[in-house]
Amino acid sequence: MRIRFAVALASFALVLFGTFARGAEKDSLLTEKPEQKVQNAWYEKIQIRGYAQLRYNGLFETNPDLKCDQCDRSWGGDGGGFFFRRIRIIFSGQIHPKIYFYIQPDFASGGSNLAQIRDAYFDLGLDADNEFRVRIGQSKIPFGFENMQSSQNRLPLDRNDGINSAAPNERETGVFFYYAPKEIRKLFSYLVSSGLKGSGDYGMFGLGVYNGQGPNALDRNKNLNVVARMTYPLELPSGQIIEASLQGYTGKYVVNKGPKTEVGQNEFKEFRYGPTFVIYPQPFGLQAEYNWGRGPEYDPSTNQVLDAPLEGGYVLASYMLKLDSKVFIPFGRYHYYKGGKKFELDATRHRVKELELGVEWQFSKNFELVTMYTISDRTFENSTNPDNRQKGSLLRLQAQVNF
Repeated sequence: MRIRFAVALASFALVLFGTFARGAEKDSLLTEKPEQKVQNAWYEKIQIRGYAQLRYNGLFETNPDLKCDQCDRSWGGDGGGFFFRRIRIIFSGQIHPKIYFYIQPDFASGGSNLAQIRDAYFDLGLDADNEFRVRIGQSKIPFGFENMQSSQNRLPLDRNDGINSAAPNERETGVFFYYAPKEIRKLFSYLVSSGLKGSGDYGMFGLGVYNGQGPNALDRNKNLNVVARMTYPLELPSGQIIEASLQGYTGKYVVNKGPKTEVGQNEFKEFRYGPTFVIYPQPFGLQAEYNWGRGPEYDPSTNQVLDAPLEGGYVLASYMLKLDSKVFIPFGRYHYYKGGKKFELDATRHRVKELELGVEWQFSKNFELVTMYTISDRTFENSTNPDNRQKGSLLRLQAQVNF
């Protein structure tokens, strides 16, 4: 009997030990679970956003021959009516701690509502905080504050001729190196997200090499362009933020000539350099840029494309007025340009003096309306029209939806 009792007691002890052991194992698993890190799949890190702009340029137009094809193809000529200037959807995401991608097609390219890639690149971080980055693909060239500023944030409807004539659609395919401390990168992000009309994060220092013939185009001369930019945003004790920059580039460009143009060189060496100064609208804002250089330009006296000096820039003043949830930003801009536009036929000769007065009405973060009155004096001459100076004015409207 004692033997049976001992066996029963031993069996009970084994069962009890097994129960405690399983309980301890379960507790151990419960303890470890909070420490386990669940990695999201790459596609769960992708963000989708975009915007669309609908314009009407036909109000109070005094001269239908006054136009700017680079600015807006529905301005002047036989066109008119409502016009989608941009329809863009942006796909982006930090798919790896050191890899960020960005793809932006435009479904209103050239006014024909055909899709075309605007941006397609990825950033490769070189350190733990991604303060040093290499950007590979098609993206904006780090030349000019307004060039890098998104059209979604810019106050005037179009970019100024003086700086924007440096690169068609502001973009190129190449490799770019950017550096900015993480504190500066946070400030770049704040200047956009806060509605202060920042230009985005293109580094405190940028250096790049690119094809030079424009976006979505093959290189035509096996000669890479080089661009460099330095900028520094500074927050004053008062909270006011200012930014100063210096940029420049050099390279060669192959010009498309018309059949009427005299035979001569097609490839031209070009370079530009210039400063930028910005006082962000808190509430008064001031923005100014200028550049000098040389490049190809049509000469109507000889009917040839020649190497010539160029210069131009702008000054923009604005005031941000907040009323409850709505924002009103009246602004004025004067811009000037004297030089050729290399990406137009015969590197079209331009002389531009233009004043724009307008207001941006932000009814919500998802909808805004811009009303802008333009007074313009433009000369644009090439072999198809070697004597062409147009003056006039018009009222321009743009409705923008952000999503």
